[in-house]
Amino acid sequence: MSDANITRAVGHQVRTVSGRNPKSASPLEYWAATANTVVAKLADNWEKTEETYNATRMQHYFSAEFLMGRALHNNLSNLGLLEEATGAFKEYGLELADVLEAENDAALGNGGLGRLAACFLDSCATLDLPVRGYGILYRYGLFKQYFENGYQKEKPDAWMEEGYPFVIRREEEQKLVHYADLTVRAIPYDMPITGYGTNNVNTLRLWKSEPMEDFDYNAFNSQRFTDAIVERERVNDICRVLYPNDSTFEGKVLRVRQQYFFCSASLQAIVANEIAQRGDVQRFGEFNSIQLNDTHPVLAIPELMRILLDEHGLTWEEAWEIVTQTFAYTNHTVLAEALETWETTIFERLFPRIMEIIREIDRRFRAELAAAGFHPGKIDYMAPINGNQVRMAWIACYAAFSINGVAALHTEIIKADTLHDWHDIWPEKFNNKTNGVTPRRWLKQCNPKLAELLTELAGSDEWVRNLDELQKLAPFANDPSVLTRLNDIKHENKVAFAKWIKARQGIEIDPDAIFDVQIKRLHEYKRQFMNALYILDLYFRIKDQPESEFPKRVFIFGAKAAPGYVRAKAIIKLINEIAVLVNNDPVVSQTIKVVFVENYNVSPAEHIIPAADVSEQISLAGKEASGTSNMKFMMNGALTLGTMDGANVEIVAAVGAENAYIFGAEVEELPDLRKHYSPHATVENTPGLRRVIETIGNGTLNDDGKGLFHDLLNSLFENNGWEPADVYYVLGDFADYRHTRDQMAQDFNADRLAWAKKCWINIIESGRFSSDRTIRDYAKDVWKIEPHRI
Repeated sequence: MSDANITRAVGHQVRTVSGRNPKSASPLEYWAATANTVVAKLADNWEKTEETYNATRMQHYFSAEFLMGRALHNNLSNLGLLEEATGAFKEYGLELADVLEAENDAALGNGGLGRLAACFLDSCATLDLPVRGYGILYRYGLFKQYFENGYQKEKPDAWMEEGYPFVIRREEEQKLVHYADLTVRAIPYDMPITGYGTNNVNTLRLWKSEPMEDFDYNAFNSQRFTDAIVERERVNDICRVLYPNDSTFEGKVLRVRQQYFFCSASLQAIVANEIAQRGDVQRFGEFNSIQLNDTHPVLAIPELMRILLDEHGLTWEEAWEIVTQTFAYTNHTVLAEALETWETTIFERLFPRIMEIIREIDRRFRAELAAAGFHPGKIDYMAPINGNQVRMAWIACYAAFSINGVAALHTEIIKADTLHDWHDIWPEKFNNKTNGVTPRRWLKQCNPKLAELLTELAGSDEWVRNLDELQKLAPFANDPSVLTRLNDIKHENKVAFAKWIKARQGIEIDPDAIFDVQIKRLHEYKRQFMNALYILDLYFRIKDQPESEFPKRVFIFGAKAAPGYVRAKAIIKLINEIAVLVNNDPVVSQTIKVVFVENYNVSPAEHIIPAADVSEQISLAGKEASGTSNMKFMMNGALTLGTMDGANVEIVAAVGAENAYIFGAEVEELPDLRKHYSPHATVENTPGLRRVIETIGNGTLNDDGKGLFHDLLNSLFENNGWEPADVYYVLGDFADYRHTRDQMAQDFNADRLAWAKKCWINIIESGRFSSDRTIRDYAKDVWKIEPHRI
């Protein structure tokens, strides 16, 4: 498509979208018009891809969330239309950036789980693999975060308010989802997923719940106005938000209803295609594989059994054989809280037949292990049902032919601890698939200046499809001119971020300072609290030594806390209070600043990551399954400051310990360290730490008398009965963390070329953390699928 053609196409679409002359249309109207133009351009290839994939063995990726980010830039880049679109916008007096900024992030995910799923879809399309994603079209997603007096507040994220051309309604392919108390229409909305350098267009299918009847006319006519829409709103609740608060029984019911909704609708569509292609379901397991992204979609297992038994007349043995050929399970955590359990009463209330099937799975599981001679206690522990609890991870482990962790360390932990009973009996099911991120979005798109340098030095952009190609640039690690250019690019990105955060939140920061970043979901094990303690300690050191030279630093946070996670929200308030203290101090603010980026999601990350010097990956060793922000930072030339946890272990193996900053207790050491650990003694024996702790509790930092900060301190010093004091070893690792972080800052200031060399090595060794590599491993080892290029 030439500049003239795309200019005409966009102009035509602007008139259609806005009903106005292109010269008077808004950037948002141009965004919608360009999105429509892109969809029109890829329509033929999209349909060809679907036809090709439907006829072959397919992989179906079930995930409760897909954190896609903005779609227009990604699609223009993948289709090779960026330059043409830029020229077209100039014809109308607009800049590309203005149009791209008009797009809302699709509120379809939250954290690493959803971003991983998005990267996987990008890689599957780029590699021409027959993979389709399935999820939910959330009306509001998680929530839009804002700060009020330092507290996190939530409001709906109405991301589709102005329409979203990249999701196409397919009402003719709707399915019915039946609950004991409700029947719901599941309407598919398909999102095209373009690949880089290929004509293939894959699909993310998102289901929207709609009522059988939208409006009760008779009730309205009888002046029972609320009754007229009760059913509609009840059905809409299923897809209203991501992870509805399940702190109450009714919240749990809604969460389970939501999970069953997309599993049932997706399976109905997959089975319908199988029958259309091959006439029956007898070879279903031969032509279909389903990856369960964590435990949220595990209801797909009993639901497929129901479909095969009740709708297609298979025997239990025939159906179970198909199920055990079909499902693969990805475990994302070593934390017990993420291994979902639900009360049997919820299942009985929503879908008694599914509960009946789960009870039969439980009965047969117990009989199988008893016949094999296992101890009754072991059988009880591993059984899908325990008392009145249904254990979703155990159903997945029993039915799945593959169980994988998402980093080498994580996989070893689940084999030795979290899922060790399963590994003891079925070791052949277990495998590791280290996570990855797409270099298209997380390097080429978000860091164009660095991408241009890499392409120039490599002689082509082949690295965009094969990130291992960057290893050929290793000799440039000793080229001062290249390292200087790398430093210049980083500085330009920092200037751009400083301008962006000033416009967005009114905070002024110094681009010459070290940008030290921790952006991830707010959870205690990720230890944003320890980061905050360090900043407070540094504040006092600067106050005590005004004549000393401290490296200039900007501490950048981005995180959302679950609305019901009180302690996580207290940590956000604490960080914001520390920011008030630091940023308003006329002396200290000349050296350090604290910035908490509001409403952190994909688009802010695309501004933050290219500008970062330091990547904070400081979770307690053994708690983070993998992480993916660590990979994105590495790819963009930020150095890892972290523990030997998750994929940090593999990052250090790739770049060498001298090119990262590692601290803290390791997994193997923690049990012995815990035996004689005293948080109080640790505070007394760590210079400066007592003052920091006292400051949090003495009113210097204001929690408005709510006791939030007192509870944070209690978590460090008090054994609450089900977990020990300082369960995440915040105080235990603090001294080493402070020493390592101080050294990192000194190294940055001492020799900028030496620092750049470390950054360069991180960039060129990031190939193993491309999601393309991860997906190739899945395709070969688990899914058994082949590329089909149209």
